[in-house]
Formats: sequence, C-alpha cells, structure tokens
Amino acid sequence: HDKSWKKPQDPASIIGPFIESGGKIEKKTVYFVRHGESTWNDTFNKGKHRSALQFALGFIPGLIKAVSYESWLVLTGKIDSWFYDSPMSFLGQTQVDELAKFMAETSNNPTSDEKHLAVLRGDPGAPPSTILCSSLRRALSTMAAGFRDRLSRRPEESIRIIPSLQEISRNPDTLSITPAFTEVKASWIDRESKICDFQAIFSKQVDVSLHSGNKPINTNGLLRMTEFCDYCFSSVKEDHIIAGGHSIYFRSFFKTFLPYTEDHIAKKNKIANAGVVAFDLIKASTPNGEKYMVDPKSVSVVFGGF
Repeated sequence: HDKSWKKPQDPASIIGPFIESGGKIEKKTVYFVRHGESTWNDTFNKGKHRSALQFALGFIPGLIKAVSYESWLVLTGKIDSWFYDSPMSFLGQTQVDELAKFMAETSNNPTSDEKHLAVLRGDPGAPPSTILCSSLRRALSTMAAGFRDRLSRRPEESIRIIPSLQEISRNPDTLSITPAFTEVKASWIDRESKICDFQAIFSKQVDVSLHSGNKPINTNGLLRMTEFCDYCFSSVKEDHIIAGGHSIYFRSFFKTFLPYTEDHIAKKNKIANAGVVAFDLIKASTPNGEKYMVDPKSVSVVFGGF
C-alpha cells in the first residue's frame, strides 16, 4: 500500500491561521531533481521523445531487448538488472549531461534563475546547500553526472542517501539493489559512460551512513514525505537543499503540501527527466506537531519543466 494513505488536512488551513495568530514559521528552499530516463522507463513508458504509435510498435521489440539484457546480466554473474532498481538508460545519460552543461553556463544577469543556478553549482558566495538523494541508482547517477563539476571542485562534499526519498511504488524498479550501508556500484551502462566516472563518485562522494536498505513493508509515501520534511528542518543546517529523486514521489509531494485550493501543474504533471524545480518549504510548529506547506508562489522551474 505504498501509494495508499488517508488524505491529510489541507496544509493551508493549518498554517494560514497559525501565521495570522502570530505564529513563527521556518523556511527552506528545496530543489527537486528528477532522475534521467531509466531502463524501466525505456521499456514501459512512452516518454516525450517518441509518439504513442512509435511506442506501441516498439513495445514488444523493446521488451525482448530488456529481457535479453536481463538474461545476459544473470548468466554473466553481474549484480545488476534492467528491471530491479533500474539504472539510468543511455537516453537518461544524455538528458543529465544536458542538465550539467546548462548549469555550467554562467551569466551576469542577477535573475532568480541565476541565483538558483549559483546555489546548484555551489558557486563562491552563493548560499550554502547540501545534496540529498534517493537510494535508487538512477537518482544517484543523475546527481553524480548532473553535479559532476560541483563535486569535482569540492572533493570534500558528498551526496547523502536518505531513505525517505525512495520512490512511491512497489514495482521492482523502485526497490534498491544496494545492500544497507554498502558502497553503490555503477551499472553496466554507467561503467561504459564517458560523461563522468560514476564509480569514482559513488566510492568517494556518496554517503551511505543513513542507507538502511529498502523501504519497510509498513511504510507508505505520506510517511516518507513527512520524514523528508522532518529531516530537512531537524538534520540539515543549510537553508538550501538539493534532492535527487523520482516523478511519482515529487508529484505526490506537491499534491500533499501545496494548498488544496491551488490548481497547480506540479500536482498533475511529472517533472521532466533530469528536470529541476525549486520551491520554498514552510514549517510551522503548532500545538498539534510540526506541519509543512509548499509556498505556491515560490514554485519555479529551473530546468526541464513538467
């Protein structure tokens, strides 16, 4: 029941009156970074790069290709998979490479987008930020390749895996292949890539100290989204947080924490592969516990869109 939970109270109906009564709020700026296309997406999702007819005609050949790859990985004894914790595809790597190149294009125009890009790049003088990520390989590969310049300039920095960002679903592609507290291994696609040295980044700049393994059976998406909010305010000292993750999780997050009266595209559409969306997350410490809301005026597309 990872996708099933009782709909919580409209956050605006809690935080609005709280502010009006003089209550003090806290705020963090969060950047959601969706992973590049995965091998699972390549097989089962149409995507924006092909028409419905192209997808329909290519589905059976694509499925045969996927099963063939899976068989080859099993027969050669590789701890890898096309379906389970599906890695970033070749197209996904191209998408993430475009994100990295976009962020590298600096500008002297002090627009809000340039300020966001300065944070994402970790420019000198930009507000400090931290990088968090789901435990799933496609998300980690996206953060490794998309933020390769930043990580290269800051060898002391790491991508921190936090369990609360794991995708909302029970499909095999949403289950982590990496054992708890164990170094992440680059997929066969990542190892062939020229856009960055994935394994070097996974070995030296991925913090697995909080990676406790797969999401437990008794959890669900709402619990993990709330845990993520709690973590942002209780365990991250920086006011800017870059979070690598997944489409269903991100869309569910906006559905849950944007005011219910807001007819926002983020509630309906998925963030594009390798897309980046910024927003302010508000926390109110009420008599009934910590409550969270996304400021609808703050939601901003940095790259890719919905």
